[in-house]
Amino acid sequence: MQDTFGRSINYMRISVTDRCNLRCRYCAPDGACVQADGILTDEEILRTVKAAVSTGITRFKVTGGEPLMRPGCADLLRRLKAIPGVQSVTLTTNGTMLAPLAKELAAFGLDGVNISLDAPERAEYARIAGADRLPDVLAGLDAALAAGLRTKLNCVLLPGCEKRLISLARFAAERPIDVRFIEVMPIGAGREDPGPDRDKALAILRTEWPGLHAVNECRGNGPAHYYADDALMGRIGMIDAVSHRFCENCNRIRLTCTGLLKPCLCYGESVDLRGALHSGSEEDLRAALCRAVAAKPRAHCFEDRAGITERRGMSEIGG
Repeated sequence: MQDTFGRSINYMRISVTDRCNLRCRYCAPDGACVQADGILTDEEILRTVKAAVSTGITRFKVTGGEPLMRPGCADLLRRLKAIPGVQSVTLTTNGTMLAPLAKELAAFGLDGVNISLDAPERAEYARIAGADRLPDVLAGLDAALAAGLRTKLNCVLLPGCEKRLISLARFAAERPIDVRFIEVMPIGAGREDPGPDRDKALAILRTEWPGLHAVNECRGNGPAHYYADDALMGRIGMIDAVSHRFCENCNRIRLTCTGLLKPCLCYGESVDLRGALHSGSEEDLRAALCRAVAAKPRAHCFEDRAGITERRGMSEIGG
């Protein structure tokens, strides 16, 4: 399906919960959550995905909150993967609950897992995440690799992170994984707390890997720009939406856990799917999806904070 600017929209990020067992200061520091009866049911999510596939959206990322906190999340992932026409289902998780589920996820063919990790040292991790769970995250990472899941690390470029960048990137030197550095989105708690941009991060990383160079590789559904070096087993990725916007190639829409379709992360406007879901009409559901795609703006305005109309936090929207 194409939007009004000719972009092919084939990717949906689905938040299945706004709950999380961490309190990362840039995402969900206060831990506020929607009541359970306000969250889409499994059947509503599956119906939405089936309708999305019929419009040409075939790639899906399940997020949260922490998605594995949703009861039965692994089974929901399995059912999503089994829908005819679905080409890819991946998971973004903080990794704390991943280790005991990794084999099951790999067995039904989950296409990949992204693990959030903002510090490789235990005390610093606990300070950022609000909980001492680094051993659980590392266990989840090792279990995912052992199960054969395609695995990536997501690391937010938080203020003061400069001293951690090289030690985080070393995961790509020691394991066959990609380490992606994500600029802080000026949404929710991130509005007042920006960190370094892509160029500053790359300059620091090149003090350790001077041969780090851009490669033209597609390594997933998202917008990361990748860099390689002979000393790395994996790749370094940069998700630089703020400093180097990639809106002209945006291929996604977002579904919140409460049933709102967001055409763009920057703006508060959304299309409410709940009416179509409650009516039971697949035609109404497809029409709502098409309205959301048609409403995609040409570009975000992250560089102009006054123009940002999204007021919810990332955990409410879906990471």
